[in-house]
Amino acid sequence: MPPLSIFIIAQNEADRIGRTIEAVRALSDDIVLVDSGSTDGTQALAESLGARVIFNPWPGYGQQKRFAEAQCRHDWLLNLDADEVIPADLAAEIAALFEGGLPPKDAYKLRIAEIFPGEGAPHRFAYALAPVRLYRKSMGRYSASPVHDRVDLAPDARVGRLRGTVHHFSVRSLGEQMDKLNAYSDAQADDLDARGGSLSVFRLVAEFPANFLKAYIGRRHALRGIYGFMTAMNYAFYRYLRVAKHWERRLQRRASSPAAQAPANRDRRNG
Repeated sequence: MPPLSIFIIAQNEADRIGRTIEAVRALSDDIVLVDSGSTDGTQALAESLGARVIFNPWPGYGQQKRFAEAQCRHDWLLNLDADEVIPADLAAEIAALFEGGLPPKDAYKLRIAEIFPGEGAPHRFAYALAPVRLYRKSMGRYSASPVHDRVDLAPDARVGRLRGTVHHFSVRSLGEQMDKLNAYSDAQADDLDARGGSLSVFRLVAEFPANFLKAYIGRRHALRGIYGFMTAMNYAFYRYLRVAKHWERRLQRRASSPAAQAPANRDRRNG
């Protein structure tokens, strides 16, 4: 078996975690699931499939993945989300990298394609990303960002790309997707505040139409039928909501500032 650890972060994923772990059991003797407080039996199911389950309160995306990295026994790591599945051809490709020794590169990008409800495999025109997911821990670690989960590699890291595609079953339902995006927009607004960032008020007007076009045309959701239209609308509203929450907080801070309170205090004294 390859000297490879596989780590997954999860919360309430009992309906999806089984197929995720089953697909990679032959690739690793060290499958780590970091759970942030599931109440649906995710932990027991993962343990029954051979995973080591570790509890860690939710600190944010990047921080949780960094915590999970630290629990892994091997230097080579494969990261998966609980709604992602490695198909047989990609599993064979990963296993082949370790035949006769260690992989020739330090990190590998994996194509990840979304699958909508009712689809058994990625659509021909499915939107896909290709982040680094297979890498040496000694050459890269996940960023500590609470909202961005990306691997920061050493400057001299050698990066390759695998041919296979990870199947990403990201949408349980439109309502569940919107709940998740609403929570994520809170986290993004928090992160923007923490970094002292500022977004133009013009984006309150432009964000929704621009991001609907980005998803519907740029990400080819227009070729995915009615579900493509509906998910493009969800994506656009989430991007607008992120800006709206940022501006709501700015207005609240402005209203509670000493300068804003001074006229009211003077009026009360004069009265």
